[in-house]
Amino acid sequence: MADPTTDTRPTVAVVGASNDRSKFGNRSVRAHVQSGFRVFPINPRGGEIEGLPAYVKLSDVPVRPLNRITLYVPPTLGLAMLDEIAAIGCDELWLNPGAESPELIEQAQARGLNTIVACSIVAVGIDPHAMH
Repeated sequence: MADPTTDTRPTVAVVGASNDRSKFGNRSVRAHVQSGFRVFPINPRGGEIEGLPAYVKLSDVPVRPLNRITLYVPPTLGLAMLDEIAAIGCDELWLNPGAESPELIEQAQARGLNTIVACSIVAVGIDPHAMH
């Protein structure tokens, strides 16, 4: 495992990461790893996802700020997490299809978060529908 003090790879927290390889939260973990990111899966059950330690809460991630936080959870959960996201800090907050809502976008932007409404898997150059 890379030394966290010298690891210069970009960082991403995947909120809604899953062990179910058919779910986009899992595909995002795999796509970001494949694209050279340091990935921090977030899942309330903890454990391990794709060989990486899964963090129960975003605030458990040992890196501040993160380059990217990408949400694969319903907008109501995203709204409930906005203060925590803003406190941790990130260069980009990605709201993936199904995770966005007008209220979430508005509230994220009101907190000064650089909010991107798009698929973060596609953004790293991978077709999520081609992943198995």
